Amino acid sequence: MKPQDYISEKVKVIPFSGIRKFFDIASEMEGVISLGVGEPDFDTPWAIRERGIYNLEKGKTVYSSNAGLLELRKEIKKYLNRTIGVTYCAKNEIIVTVGASESIDLALRATLNYGDEVLVPEPSYVSYKPCVAMADGVPVVVNTKAENSFKLTVDDIKDKITEKTKALILPYPNNPTGAIMEREDIEKLAEFLKDKNILVISDEIYSELTYGDKKHCSIANIDYMREKTIVINGFSKAFAMTGWRLGYAAGPKEIISAMTKIHQYCIMCAPTTSQQAAVEALRSCDDAVASMRKEYDRRRRFMRKGFLDMGLECYDAQGAFYLFPCIKSTGLTSDEFCERLLFEEKVAVVPGTAFGECGEGFIRCSYAYSVDEIRTALEKISRFVKKVKAEREGN
Repeated sequence: MKPQDYISEKVKVIPFSGIRKFFDIASEMEGVISLGVGEPDFDTPWAIRERGIYNLEKGKTVYSSNAGLLELRKEIKKYLNRTIGVTYCAKNEIIVTVGASESIDLALRATLNYGDEVLVPEPSYVSYKPCVAMADGVPVVVNTKAENSFKLTVDDIKDKITEKTKALILPYPNNPTGAIMEREDIEKLAEFLKDKNILVISDEIYSELTYGDKKHCSIANIDYMREKTIVINGFSKAFAMTGWRLGYAAGPKEIISAMTKIHQYCIMCAPTTSQQAAVEALRSCDDAVASMRKEYDRRRRFMRKGFLDMGLECYDAQGAFYLFPCIKSTGLTSDEFCERLLFEEKVAVVPGTAFGECGEGFIRCSYAYSVDEIRTALEKISRFVKKVKAEREGN
């Protein structure tokens, strides 16, 4: 047999992330400005780093329990209670994972049987469908629409539900659109799901990054949804801790126990230095998060104005740190736009199709960059858009 013959058929059909294509090219080019990576440009707050350093110096580097340090789980319990208004038991309803991504994977593997269907709203994070497939489930795409502010509505999902539907992934605030679900939106969805045997996997990794007078609402906050919801969050985005690789999930003890069973065999435990640092993050860094959120909001408004000024429609995203401008007026596909922009102006953005077919005609731009970088990138994009539109008019 050849090496490729040993590869699982399930893995063979899973595509590589559409995000990576352009950044693999960009990484080999000089002078590229990137608006593509979903990573905070802030340093991890000093109090968090100091706690990590202290514990390293003290040699606190042994394994934690499989579910994570109890000290951290107690802080997560307090944090969720004050931020989303839901109370969990620190001992058996919370698990600490290697990033929120592992929580998503564990939630799916712990709950899906072969052939179970999972509703996956799109545009959305690139990992959902592959994770469903690797858990032997069947992803069922639910397209959200710009005219609905990319929110998930009851009308979107009601015709997608079958007797095989096991779960719904609820990815808000949303990557890549920046869309949020306000409380009234969540309540309508919850009422529809109330009597259905559908588990909700609520990915709330961007929950702290909600802007203006909008406040994040978790579907677990609806009384009758708590027992059929897994809340997933982490420290990467709000606390600027991407490289620390730390996330968590909260939900019914039976499901968290099943997730912990898989976790103990595959991972053992999340990095203890990261866990110890995260304790400090939850205890003392609310002000740092608020400061970063304020700056993201300033960049959000600045970038959106730039797109509107160059004649591109751009939904007024209220969460995360992405904008999802529409480039249909240029006559280019998302891939064509991104490829030409990269080679002609040396600006890297992500085609909307990386997040689902309904992302065609859009691009994802992150504002987790300095205003100076954003300004320069916008100038280059504006020049490119004018050029493309002139070419189109000339034809």
